[in-house]
Amino acid sequence: METVVNTGQAEAWNGYEGRHWAEHQARYDAVNSGFNDAVLAAVRPGDRILDIGCGNGQLTRFAARRSSDGHAVGVDLSAPMLDRARESAAAEGVANVEFLRADAQAYPFPAAGFDVALSRFGVMFFADPVAAFANIGRALRPGGRLAFVSLDDFRHGDLGAVLGALAAHLPPPGTDGTGVAEPLSLADPAVVQRVLTEAGFAGVDCVRVEAQEVWGRDAADAAGFLAGWGPIRHQLGRVDAATADRACAAVLEALLPYQQRDAVRLRGTAWLVTAHRPD
Repeated sequence: METVVNTGQAEAWNGYEGRHWAEHQARYDAVNSGFNDAVLAAVRPGDRILDIGCGNGQLTRFAARRSSDGHAVGVDLSAPMLDRARESAAAEGVANVEFLRADAQAYPFPAAGFDVALSRFGVMFFADPVAAFANIGRALRPGGRLAFVSLDDFRHGDLGAVLGALAAHLPPPGTDGTGVAEPLSLADPAVVQRVLTEAGFAGVDCVRVEAQEVWGRDAADAAGFLAGWGPIRHQLGRVDAATADRACAAVLEALLPYQQRDAVRLRGTAWLVTAHRPD
């Protein structure tokens, strides 16, 4: 890789977090793919596409297909996830796509080399979001478009009730002094507006969108998967084993109302953010 400034994220996404996402590619796509269409609406035939924080690459591959004779580049810090992205593209026969291991905050993208930059929950973790989006903006041609989804406050969706069951058992997130960017760093539209404006974007718009998220076959399966999700696993590791067991039991109970005949389905909310590089 070129220069990496998001060192904490690089460590996480090339360690447990990245391996867990790569090993559970289909499961994470089942959680997040309901938001694909909202982002892909920004893609036009012939577009040169940059997918930021592409992970296992589902959105990148869909964008490449949508662009027809265009081209898509997926960028991520995670070697395990990029390996899965390349394998999936080859298996699906998506030829107009490539994947690059790089820190999007600092990587020297070709100036004005892309028509549109996309992301599905991959832009909330920058150490300096203004610098990162300014770098992404330089990679867009004048008039180039930006479209991404970032996490909304969990309390606005069903996951809030599930995570709320942990509150009595685990320390509050963000209190461990790691200094690593939180997943909810762009959950406030006012923050998004300020960051993107300072980064040089215009026409910033934030719209709350909803999608169904499939978390598991049943409540027990979903609870086990959630316990392995990086942010929750980290919190569970901050308490003793008995407390962690009580927290996991609370999550299982909280998931039961969402258990349907074939899956656990939660209503998720996110912010669809669109903007453009001024002409």
